[in-house]
Amino acid sequence: MIVFSSVSKSFADDQTAIVDLNLEINEGDLVVITGSSGAGKTTLMKLLIREYIPTSGEITFENRPLSEFKKSEIPGLRRQIGVVFQDYKLIEDMNVWENIALPLYISNKKDDEIESRVTDLLNLIGLADKAMQFPRQLSGGEAQCVSIARALAIGPKVIFADEPTGNLDHESSMKITRLLKKINELGTTLLFATHDQEVLKELGKEKIIHLEKKAKEVNKSEPIDEEREKVKEKQDKLAKEINEKDHQDKHKKSKVNLPKLKLKINLKKKEEEKKDEST
Repeated sequence: MIVFSSVSKSFADDQTAIVDLNLEINEGDLVVITGSSGAGKTTLMKLLIREYIPTSGEITFENRPLSEFKKSEIPGLRRQIGVVFQDYKLIEDMNVWENIALPLYISNKKDDEIESRVTDLLNLIGLADKAMQFPRQLSGGEAQCVSIARALAIGPKVIFADEPTGNLDHESSMKITRLLKKINELGTTLLFATHDQEVLKELGKEKIIHLEKKAKEVNKSEPIDEEREKVKEKQDKLAKEINEKDHQDKHKKSKVNLPKLKLKINLKKKEEEKKDEST
């Protein structure tokens, strides 16, 4: 279903988030992605929904390389991969029902289908009695349940839960973990990114991928740190001199042009006065 083939992703800040990752995920799998903060869990998610493009390697979704997807096809890809975020990302001025229904409205579903789907999802997460409440009225665990329901709204084939329990207490964390396990048991492929040891115990012996934070290798042709600092110091000094000169030039220019500007205004006033006298 999903295949990462020798995938690496580097950034301009000398960090390599993903290094030569090979991973195969079958339909219905529950895959646990672990690693410390900054190890690349979120990067993995963004690569999968094609928000990021790999520096090298290829990702295949349902036998089709993501590199072949046209820009116009990416929204369709993302409708098949629901994402659950650590900070919920609910819309504050929409109530629970509206937040869950939003993806269905965007997908132009009929009102009857929306009504039925949202009702089913509210029952699944156990919050049917809070359908008219707003995110600020919910506990963290309840808000995350709504986020999960919204991710499920259009029936994605895959759910990527990115640290879904990171902001929750132990009891709420266990509730969210069990809810996601239940969703997986109902047939949805689940990628669960976490470094919470209690959550890992609850998930049991599933397929586990461990990511490690790695610094980008420095090319031997690049200046060493000491030389790089000297170069940066010279660049900063030059930039400061240029900015100061620009400021001085603008200041001089304004002084030179000010009398001309006043003259133009006075001439315009006189022309208007002449017009008034002639009328």
